[in-house]
Amino acid sequence: MPTDNAIKLNHLLSPFAFLYGLGVRLRNQLFSWGLLPSEQYPIPVICVGNLSAGGTGKTPHTEYLVQLLSNQYKVAVLSRGYKRKTSGYILARPESTSAEIGDEPYQIKTKFPNILVAVDSNRRRGIQNLLALPEVGRPNVIILDDAFQHRYISPSLSIVLTDYNRLYYYDKLLPVGRLREPITSIRRADVVIVTKCNEGLKPIEFRIIEEDMKLMAHQWLFFTGIHYADIKPVFPSEAMPKTKDSIQKEDEILLLAGIASPVHFIKEAEKYSDKVTALTFADHHSFRKKDIKRIKAAFDKMTSAGKFILVTEKDAARLQNNPHLPEEWKKVLYCLPITIDFCTNKQDVFNEMIKKHIITVQRNSILR
Repeated sequence: MPTDNAIKLNHLLSPFAFLYGLGVRLRNQLFSWGLLPSEQYPIPVICVGNLSAGGTGKTPHTEYLVQLLSNQYKVAVLSRGYKRKTSGYILARPESTSAEIGDEPYQIKTKFPNILVAVDSNRRRGIQNLLALPEVGRPNVIILDDAFQHRYISPSLSIVLTDYNRLYYYDKLLPVGRLREPITSIRRADVVIVTKCNEGLKPIEFRIIEEDMKLMAHQWLFFTGIHYADIKPVFPSEAMPKTKDSIQKEDEILLLAGIASPVHFIKEAEKYSDKVTALTFADHHSFRKKDIKRIKAAFDKMTSAGKFILVTEKDAARLQNNPHLPEEWKKVLYCLPITIDFCTNKQDVFNEMIKKHIITVQRNSILR
């Protein structure tokens, strides 16, 4: 139940949410009327986004699409590059850092070095630059990361994610809730994915969500859960290999989480050790000198011989080139990668739907 203070705060913020909603609805209507232009492209452009402000799992779903398609197609991922220290259009190079392109694009480029990764807050300009590349290096599929609200682009396929623990139709508009758009905007989605589903959900629970969403006949609905892969060192040349099975219950873990929803990450670490200390930060947090001091103080208090620091992949991207990172941490700094699993045995259905979409767009482009 919400507290009295929370109810009072929501009441005070409600006028701002109402005005915000008016502005968003007007903007969307201008696109619907054609008064604001929305550009289409001659290749498949797959948008992965959400209605809420962060925390739905866009990066692992984007990586899933990359892995699914990159063996058959020349794939490009175009992102805003949130909180990067640069501006304009940048095509990632092998030597690019998270400060240049943002933590999530850096993570994707590191894991998939053979694909194109670009950043630009102006997505139209970003796509134009990608399509202007020499033919041998030009993408034939573009994945847009977090671009559902970028209406100046009309993607060939829109995928909207919603967290099982905070389904969009129970949420409210900013600043009362976390919605960036009214729930009616879900009509623009071609695919809806309920993410972070708990293990052991019963078939009736999936059916209830499906009924509550009231999606249209042409819209696809899928459910995914988080799968944690094995631990890996952030600095492989410095640290010893470590697996989840090798962690002893008495080993102390200092867990760092600069992500929107750290609850699952913390619970996962607590499966390995009885001694987990979690330090949480804002999403996309840049670790400053004072943060490193705070982390060091917490780590120095730990007395276990098997103590180590565990971070998310996104935090690892920001720490790898951090000038304040103590040299000795390179031997004890590990990250926990995540992937997604499809629920209700629908992975093959999703894969075929994506591949069929790409073939259809390519065929239609040839016929034009």
